[in-house]
Amino acid sequence: MKFWLKIFTYSIVVFLLIFNAASILVIERNHSKLLNRAIDDALSQNRNIHSSVNAIVPTVLIYDSDEYEQKVLANIAQGFVGKVGDRGVYMTIRNDKGKTVYNNADFEMPADRSGPERTKEDEVAYILRDIGKRTILFTSNSVQINRNHYAFTYMKDMTSVYRERSDQYVFYLKVNLIACSAYMLLMFVVSRRLTLPIHRLNRTAQYIAAGAFSERAASRSKDEIGVLADNFNAMASVVEDKIKDLERLNREKQLFIDNFTHELQTPLTSIIGYANILRTGKIDQAQLLEGLDVILSEGKRLESLSFKLMDLIQLERFEFPLKEQDFCAVLEEIAPALEMKARKKQLSIDMYCENARLRLEKDLMKVLIFNFVDNAIKASSKNQRITIRAARQGEHYVLEIEDEGVGIESEHLDRIFEPFFMTDKARTKGNHGAGLGLSICRSIARLHNAEISVRSEPNRGTTFIVAFRPGGMRL
Repeated sequence: MKFWLKIFTYSIVVFLLIFNAASILVIERNHSKLLNRAIDDALSQNRNIHSSVNAIVPTVLIYDSDEYEQKVLANIAQGFVGKVGDRGVYMTIRNDKGKTVYNNADFEMPADRSGPERTKEDEVAYILRDIGKRTILFTSNSVQINRNHYAFTYMKDMTSVYRERSDQYVFYLKVNLIACSAYMLLMFVVSRRLTLPIHRLNRTAQYIAAGAFSERAASRSKDEIGVLADNFNAMASVVEDKIKDLERLNREKQLFIDNFTHELQTPLTSIIGYANILRTGKIDQAQLLEGLDVILSEGKRLESLSFKLMDLIQLERFEFPLKEQDFCAVLEEIAPALEMKARKKQLSIDMYCENARLRLEKDLMKVLIFNFVDNAIKASSKNQRITIRAARQGEHYVLEIEDEGVGIESEHLDRIFEPFFMTDKARTKGNHGAGLGLSICRSIARLHNAEISVRSEPNRGTTFIVAFRPGGMRL
């Protein structure tokens, strides 16, 4: 059963229960009041009759005649009934011998009359009985005159009281039909409007499940459903971001595999080709040395590629503990190796370092600095300078490696940290490069909560900037 139909059904059931119970309670309460009022009135009239009979007892005792006292009692009853003037009022007088002294009832008296007529003196009893299609209230009391006992039964037709209750039930049924019809129509509209946001939310969920991850649920209210829609949209945004990240990672992995396969293909082709020539062909000493040189060079390229791939895998797979280190001391430890590498190409290195203690993994930080400087050396020409600066800039501690080399074209700046991406493939391969150095630097920077940026102009040099975020340094 749909949610809107549940709301509609349950509300109708609750309305019917409450409305019917309240209506029945009101009708029965009114009926009870009218009935009690009529009974009290009948009992009061019976007592009045009893008082009138008691008033004439002394007179009747003087004559001491059964015929006279019965005539007097009949006159009292007739006068009393005529005084009331109600067609629904009846009265009977019977003595203890079963003789009827007075009776104006227009219906047959019930055979069993022991209940209301067997009463003590000064006691009034009453009973309701159905006579044909009418309901009659019987009230009785007894009086002793001389040696005779008389039972006075005052009767009142209560059919109108019960008819009034029946009429009220009929009226209630008509009102109930009208009220229920109107309420059902109203609740149909209300339940559909209440559940419309849920329907929209469900439809949005179906769109998202079908692949429309940018779809969002409309949120116009501030109630629980509106809050649910907002939370659903927030969840959908997170899911969309995660899916985009997964798609990006899949593209990067596929690109990595494609580039890796391509990088392997060239040196393996050269090695296999020259090895086949050396194995099968007749060659002189010069050709032999040339082939061995190619095999050695391509083998070194594969060795460098394997080492850097292992570094990249370890950086992604393992966690490295960071300890507080003096950054300048780390830079000084690697300085001799950098200067020696620069001298081979007749380059000079200038270093400036502002004291600071950072949370580092020292060996990884050396790899990061070495890779940046190595790239700077490869990009530089004879007699050019490479500058290494480390100093505080605002809230960050910033490491800069600047060269005066060939620079990088602006269209390549966004891709230089991709694995295997090389702006100058011929020069990089000549130095046994594989385009993994900057990818390794980016992974190391992430481990140290740092961000890498780059500035470069063709033929005017490149500056790599590593900004360590606050919280992991102490100056």
